[in-house]
This record gives sequence, C-alpha cells and structure tokens, in this order.
Amino acid sequence: MRFIVGLPVLLASLLWLSACEQQEAPRLDQQLYVWQRQWTPVHEPALRDSRADFSTLRVLALQAFPQAGWSRARIDSPLLKSDGRPLIAVIRLDGQLKTLDQDQVSGQILQLIADWQGQGLTLAGVEIDHDAGNARLPDYAAFLTHLRSALPATLPMSITALPAWLDSPQLPALLATVDSSVLQVHAVSDPRRGLFDPQQAQRWAKAWGRISEKPFYLALPAYGVALLPDAGGAPLVESEVTLERGGQRRELLADPQQLSRLAQELRADRPAHLAGLIWFRLPLANDRRAWSLTTLRAVARGDALSGQLTVAFSEHEGLHDIRLENSGNLDQPWPARVTLKARSCDGADALAGYSLQQSPDLLTFTRLRDGRLPAGGQRAIGWARCANIDQGGSHVDP
Repeated sequence: MRFIVGLPVLLASLLWLSACEQQEAPRLDQQLYVWQRQWTPVHEPALRDSRADFSTLRVLALQAFPQAGWSRARIDSPLLKSDGRPLIAVIRLDGQLKTLDQDQVSGQILQLIADWQGQGLTLAGVEIDHDAGNARLPDYAAFLTHLRSALPATLPMSITALPAWLDSPQLPALLATVDSSVLQVHAVSDPRRGLFDPQQAQRWAKAWGRISEKPFYLALPAYGVALLPDAGGAPLVESEVTLERGGQRRELLADPQQLSRLAQELRADRPAHLAGLIWFRLPLANDRRAWSLTTLRAVARGDALSGQLTVAFSEHEGLHDIRLENSGNLDQPWPARVTLKARSCDGADALAGYSLQQSPDLLTFTRLRDGRLPAGGQRAIGWARCANIDQGGSHVDP
C-alpha cells in the first residue's frame, strides 16, 4: 500500500528537522579550582560573583612535599559553607615523593575530612593530584585502591591525570580505581613551548574518552606565568608568588579567544565521557596573572569576546586625571601609546608604567612595561593641568 504525504505535512516535517539541527549543543558543566594556600578577604567577592556560572568548587586542601612534609591550605570555612556549592577537597601529593606511604597518606586525608566536617563542611568528593611517572602507575593504582577502601563508600574519589599516561598500558587499570578523572592539558610540556596548545588538548581529550569508561573533566588554564632564566639555562616558572631573581621575564598567558573556541568545539563534537570543564583558577582581585572573572565567565558562557579601551578624564579646577577604561568583557594589554590633543598646559606627568612626551598641542603617553587592563577595569596613566584637553582628539594605539 502506498501513502502520499500532503505538502503541508511534508513542510512541517522539514521545519521540525531543521529546528532540531539548529538546537545548540548541550552546555558543558563548568567548575573552578580554588588554589590559594592562604585565603584572604578578596575570596568573598570572587566566590559570590562566580556562583551563577560555576557549579562546583575544587579546593586545594592538603599538600605533601618530599622535604617540607605536610601542609594544609588555610581556608575560610564559614565562607565555603555559606557558598553552598558542591565542594571537592584536592590533595596534592608532589610528584617528587619517592613513595606513597599508604597508611600515612590515608590517615592524613581521613583527618582532613573529619576536620572539615567538624567545621560544618559537607564534601562532595576528594581529588588526588599526583604527577606519577608512567613507570610508577601500578604502584599508584595500588595506593588508590587502598585509599578507596579507607574512604567512606559514599564519597566519590577522582584523580588529576596527565596526558603522558595515554602511552601506558596501565592506564585502564588506574582509571578503574576511581569514580572520575581530571585530565590536565595545560602546563604539561616544556614551558618554553608555551602554556597551552588547544589542538593538542582536543586530541588528548578524544584519546582519553576512548580509554576511559567513566566520566572525565578537562582542566583548562585561565592564568599566565612568567619564565625566568636559570643559571643552567632551564627556565624557572613564576606564577602566583614572585621569585626574588633578576633577569628578563617572559610572560605566557592562556589566550581567552583560544579557550573559547576550544570550548565551543568540545560542545559541538563532544569526546566520549567528557562531563565538563574545570578552570584553573578562581580569579582574585589581586591575582595579577589570572584572567579577570568577567573574562572567565564570558568564556564559560560561550559569549562573544571583545575588549574596548577608551580614555576617560576627570577634571577639577583645571587638573585633569587621565585614565584608561576597558568597557568590554575581554582583558586587554596596556596600549603601547596614548595621545591627547591639549593646549596651554602648565604641567603634566605620567604614572607608573608609562612615560610622557609633551609638545605644544599634544600629550603622548608611552608604555614602559607590559601589563593588562581587566575587563570592566580602569587604570590611571597620568595627569595634566591644561586650559583645554580635546576628549574627542584622544587616540589609543594598541
């Protein structure tokens, strides 16, 4: 028997199929690492302003180093409790530790859990961060099996994982010991080659998805570092803490545009078992090497990114304060040069980071060092006492 489909029905079917094809790819879960060893009052606004866009906090809780031993991060428990988001404690076991004493490490972690619970915190999981070499993966798997048996059965356990482990036949057995994994795809190569490679990260994610039978996350960078020359030629990495060393610093910064494109590609062509993205790290107002929270939120949301630098003035009795403003959602480098049309100036000067050249009708501010103006931020660059500054005659040269 033959059926003839009427034209209205056919058109309706085509429209329905077209609408299905145009649906946006499902959003990836977005989480945050909170990686400060000492919490300060600036954590409160950072957590508050990040709550709408990031579902879970993975908080540095405990560290073990070969010489220094054990140390805990000094968290703000009342602040975490009031935040209310799922909380995962991250235990950092330095990769230079020769062995992992199963009983000692398990005891430290269990004590941490008990202490946090005593402070009113409810854990949604623990994450073990240990950069084991491939040759040590069997021992690491045995340690994780022991730890799993010591932890409460209802408490999920995850690990931070390295792309180098993809070359090990021991990887499936290692992943079988945990509930999920976090594949770190930044700062895993020689720093002189850069902080992050988005194409390589995507290849690693797809390869991980083919091996892992459990959910995994990608740890992505939202920060920068500086490289300093070592006496032996190998670079020293400066991140949150300034190194007391001389020499030229080479700044490396994860590019928000690159990361935004990668996130879009991962949504459109999602690797098997990829559960979400975890951004390193929660930006604080005084963290000069992290993206601004405005930029990080825009990348997480998939918003179009743009920076908009303008010159702004405030005047009082002929004294003009001159500043740069970034009205976009993308952090911007300080401009190389800012020129202002001005006349009858009795005095003018630049502030830190810029120098001033003055002619009869022009003020030129020239950048002396690199810096970034965060999205939504402003920075004073100088002052001038002039009869007139033509605000429409200003020019910003990137």
